[in-house]
Amino acid sequence: MDVQIETPGGLVRQLRVRIPADRITSAVDSRLKQIATRARVPGFRPGKAPFRVIEQQYGPAARLEVIQDLVRGSYPEAVDKAGVHPASAPQFEVVAEKSGEPLEYLARFEVYPEIKLKDLSGLKVERPTVQIADADIDKVIQSMRRAQRTFAAAGRPAREGDVCRLDFEGAVDGAAFPGGKGENVQLEIGQSRFLPDLENGIKGHAKGERFTVDVQFPADYRNEQLKGRKAQFSVELKDVQEPRLPELDEAFFKAQGLEAGQGLDALRARVRTALEAERDKAIKGRVKAQVLEQLLAANPIPLPQAMVAQETLRLREEAASRFNAARMKPEQVQKLFPDEMLAPNAQRRVSLGLLIAEVIKQRKIVVDAARQERLLDEVAADYQQPEQIKQYYRGNPQLMQGLRAMVMEEQVVESLLAGAKSKDVPMTLDELLKPAAPAP
Repeated sequence: MDVQIETPGGLVRQLRVRIPADRITSAVDSRLKQIATRARVPGFRPGKAPFRVIEQQYGPAARLEVIQDLVRGSYPEAVDKAGVHPASAPQFEVVAEKSGEPLEYLARFEVYPEIKLKDLSGLKVERPTVQIADADIDKVIQSMRRAQRTFAAAGRPAREGDVCRLDFEGAVDGAAFPGGKGENVQLEIGQSRFLPDLENGIKGHAKGERFTVDVQFPADYRNEQLKGRKAQFSVELKDVQEPRLPELDEAFFKAQGLEAGQGLDALRARVRTALEAERDKAIKGRVKAQVLEQLLAANPIPLPQAMVAQETLRLREEAASRFNAARMKPEQVQKLFPDEMLAPNAQRRVSLGLLIAEVIKQRKIVVDAARQERLLDEVAADYQQPEQIKQYYRGNPQLMQGLRAMVMEEQVVESLLAGAKSKDVPMTLDELLKPAAPAP
């Protein structure tokens, strides 16, 4: 078998493969002999027809099957002979195929880019330093109390934090619009689930009042017909309920899982421990993000488009799952999450994956089995029956591969950090936990 490698451009490679005619003839004869043992030909007993008759009747089909098998079967051998590493499935094209002559076909595919990592000893990392303040603990305990709050009639005008029940109807230039009317709608002032002007306009009004509120729709409002328009809402405030937070007493402490007599100090200690764990995880995430971003910036590489397409599809499936779009038709999901929206993140993921793999290769990093086991323990700890979860993971190669990838990524970051210059940056817990801007 003769193999020639061609480079049409970029990461695309093309193998031109020639298979000798005698190999084809031998394979066709073998296929026809198999057919002959079971063929039913009029005028002959099953399996007793002369080979010449079998060849006349089944020859073309047998040859086509043999060619298809030879093309796909010889491809791995051709790739090995050419010394290339495909990053995508091949596209085959038979360019020469005549009886008694060699078979010639093309196999077109993409290869992985050749990566020469830049010197990463100059990495600079800002490491947040965060002290858990009493105010941070107070805020968490206040959230716990809010989660168990009850409501009672306010007996006063509505204000921030109250839950109101109301009827409303909006109009633009005196005309009602679709979706602008609601009856017995529950609204918690301050949660920003309604238009800000409408929420603010309810403040200061008491149960039973009827009034109007002027509302300015945002310029980026989801309804094209209402973007930037002014509307007037007629409102009837039917009820105003104020929140009542539970006291910090034994009943509250018991509801948080504390034993009798442990009290507020024990609760604050537990909250502090939880916040410290969340802080440490967030710091680790921030540092990791900086390292990976600098790895990307220092090493721009060409990407196999097949890998980008595959990652784009995976991102679309993840997005559809988050938005409960599983029942939507594929074309609807495609329209909701188009390629141009997902492609930048897909490209970033593919780039990082290839660069991380190269760091692993160059630095000879091997997975830390003990760390992988600890990560599995952490994952399983979130479930009621952790041992069953761990068994399920161990029996699922794909899930274990995911854990392994996470551990390897952490080890790569640690390896790169070993030569980085680190600068401590004091910040508050709120600043640390503030969501980062999405990656471009």
